[in-house]
Amino acid sequence: MKKHYDFSQATRNPYAGRLKKQVTIRLDEGTLAYFKKLADEIAIPYQTLINMYLRDCAAHRKRLRLEWLPSAG
Repeated sequence: MKKHYDFSQATRNPYAGRLKKQVTIRLDEGTLAYFKKLADEIAIPYQTLINMYLRDCAAHRKRLRLEWLPSAG
C-alpha cells in the first residue's frame, strides 16, 4: 500500500447518485422494532433489510390487498 495517493486527476462516479436516495419515512414503533430485531439476528443494518424487503416486493410486483369494510353504524 502506498503512503500517498494522488487524487488530483480523479473524477466522481457519475452513477453514484443513482444508487440510493435518502428519504424520510414514518414507521410505527412495532414495525421498526421488528426490522431492527431481525437485522440484529442476521447482522445487517436495519435500513438495508427494509430496502431489501421493499426491493423484493417491487421486483415481484407484490400489491397490498386493501378491503374497506362497511361500518357497523
